[in-house]
Amino acid sequence: MELYIEDGARFILDRLSDAGFEAYIAGGAVRDLLMNKTPHDYDIATNALPDEVKRIFKRTIDTGIKHGTVTVIHNQTGYEVTTFRSDGDYPDGRRPASVRFISDPKRDCQRRDFTINAIMYSPKTGILDHVGGVRDIENGIIRCVGDAQKRLCEDALRMMRAIRFSAVLGFKIDNETERAIKAHSILIKKVSSERILEELNKILLSERPEYIGELRRVGLLKHIMPELDRCFGEPQRNKYHIYDVGEHIMHTIKYSEPDLILRWAALLHDIGKPCCPSTDAKGTIHFYGHHRDSRRIAVDVLHRLHMDSDSIRDITLLVENHDYRVDANFTAVKRMMSKTGAELFEKLMLLQKADNKAKNPKFFNDKCRRIDNALAIYKEVIALRQPYRVSDLCVNGRDLMNVGYRQGREIGDALKMMLDEVIINPELNSRTYLMRRAKEIRRAHK
Repeated sequence: MELYIEDGARFILDRLSDAGFEAYIAGGAVRDLLMNKTPHDYDIATNALPDEVKRIFKRTIDTGIKHGTVTVIHNQTGYEVTTFRSDGDYPDGRRPASVRFISDPKRDCQRRDFTINAIMYSPKTGILDHVGGVRDIENGIIRCVGDAQKRLCEDALRMMRAIRFSAVLGFKIDNETERAIKAHSILIKKVSSERILEELNKILLSERPEYIGELRRVGLLKHIMPELDRCFGEPQRNKYHIYDVGEHIMHTIKYSEPDLILRWAALLHDIGKPCCPSTDAKGTIHFYGHHRDSRRIAVDVLHRLHMDSDSIRDITLLVENHDYRVDANFTAVKRMMSKTGAELFEKLMLLQKADNKAKNPKFFNDKCRRIDNALAIYKEVIALRQPYRVSDLCVNGRDLMNVGYRQGREIGDALKMMLDEVIINPELNSRTYLMRRAKEIRRAHK
């Protein structure tokens, strides 16, 4: 079988081969090529030692030279070239204590994580499959190479990677691998927050983001996000819901657009509900104020995972407002836009649509119609360039200081009052009117 390899990767294979070394495309690139997908990048495995790789190629970076990896730069693209390695000792469950370089590609395949990632290929020799990876691709199976417990204990993140590959590829995790994950799930606590966040992001951006619920089934979620784990089994006994809180969240993610901020907001929008259930005389369960608890918990979760501050701000703003009804009129839409900004407003509407789609379908059409109408008005506001932010006003803080305002809250309050008027009537956004109004406001509050 001949697989298409991009020119840069083929160039590196040829140079290593011409220098007398074995060299293969390895890992996920081969898997993707066998599945008729375009690889995101190409990793190359070789029996050339790191110093030998550096002598062959002019431009290299010592990416992970202790572990045998050198990045070769060709045509402004980086290709990781790694020397064949054998099994190592992993005393901390994250990285090998030492690395032993070998010359046998078969043994290198046998130390990799999953069979579908342990296939090698070169145009000269074809496919090297020593662990049944091709068969598992054909059957849609994610299976550890060799002893599943040993593989997962070497690097506990592999447990999350199994779920991620399942979400991305739609494959089933084989029974032995699943049992090993359940038995060793607590080891995920050894993994850094940054690596966990990266896997969560990849699951959320996959075609099956609801597979994040699989983390609970195999026992990982309670160690990563116990606040979300608690949502499963939390009943929602009212006419608007047909799922418990956890299942509702999974369906909301499923119906969300593939945007990372939006899907994180979908994941966290109801995470505070277990904090505030109340039951009325008719047995109906309510979650009054859950948006505030959800925002508070979302902040804690995202900081713990070391999410960047801009994303935390956007996600938590969506969470806080996910249940706020935005009526389909210009004033209501612009008032919410003044809180969220334009881009985030659209994401809020998409979140509300996904949230409602994950509820009782009996009520969806009416709510969807209102949301779609609000979105149409939002687009018209943008097209007409109607003012909705303080920065859109024809006056600013310096103008107000020129007529006697003190710097600080006094200016901010006045600008907000004027913005509210302009939101209701955009024709009032003139310098003449607003300066006159500023003087009136100052006199009234003296």
